[in-house]
Amino acid sequence: MEEVVFVTHNKGKIASAKKYLNDVNFKIYEYELEEPRSEDIKYISKYKVMEAYKLVNKPCISLDCGFWIDELEGFPKAFVNFALDTIGIDGFLKLMEGKENRKCRFTECLSYYDGENLHQFMGKHEGTLSDKILGNDTDKKWSDLWYIYIPYGYDKTLAQMSEEERNNRIKYESIDSFEEFAKWYRNNKNN
Repeated sequence: MEEVVFVTHNKGKIASAKKYLNDVNFKIYEYELEEPRSEDIKYISKYKVMEAYKLVNKPCISLDCGFWIDELEGFPKAFVNFALDTIGIDGFLKLMEGKENRKCRFTECLSYYDGENLHQFMGKHEGTLSDKILGNDTDKKWSDLWYIYIPYGYDKTLAQMSEEERNNRIKYESIDSFEEFAKWYRNNKNN
């Protein structure tokens, strides 16, 4: 089976890849890929996987995520890292003060490129925003949003959940791009 390289520097994404891609022959290449400015996570993910392929010259994957808050007309969308670097979690909470609609979602796009063909796998994770920062730090987190994001069907943030709770939770209203990729890969690359 061919080796697939996951180019990322995000420790939480690496932990997720190890969890979901256990039957894919993959390795991690820790590197921070350039991220173009765009609201389109599919475009960003495609751009990053093409850059990753030039770097490793092997089949590779790249993952890009955005965060949408319904009450704020989707803000910060694909600009989540910029928003976290500028206004931070406290800024998100300030913008949501007094707001009843706290629905939000992570949206993700995993891109696979083998040098000839590009395949993209979308994921989404519905939830709500807490009204304050809750939980503990973990090396499994993808983002500081874990302190304020409550997965659909639950009453605590991802940062409040133990590793066992996070791993075994029922993912109501969720589609995971790693899982979607792993299913496709098993069906198309192991034959």
